[in-house]
Amino acid sequence: MKIKFITPSSVPGKIKCTVHLNGKLGFSQAAVKKLDISEANYIKIGINDEDRNDSGLYIAILKRKDEDAFKVNKAGNYYYLNTMYLFDELKIDYRKKKIIYDIQEIEHEGMKMYKLDKRELNRNPKK
Repeated sequence: MKIKFITPSSVPGKIKCTVHLNGKLGFSQAAVKKLDISEANYIKIGINDEDRNDSGLYIAILKRKDEDAFKVNKAGNYYYLNTMYLFDELKIDYRKKKIIYDIQEIEHEGMKMYKLDKRELNRNPKK
């Protein structure tokens, strides 16, 4: 038997994004790596218009400017989208609940996209 030990640096971490109190959608470092996100990208965000019970979001990463997409912003090592108005429009209460999206790669109509599966947690009250 040959045992190969896995180093912590080889495990990518959670591929997720989180809606912050200010409405920005921030990506984990593992998500940035997996989705190959940079400041040059734009991200289109959509919903499943046929299934209202599907609380997930669907995103497409674009390498060029698109008026219908969100510009990727960067602060330090942190990548985010200015999505406050989007979440307000979708009536997602990111102020009272901690909203986390787990990201998985999918294919839709021959195009690589990502599905963001929503999780809600209670926010810890300020002490």
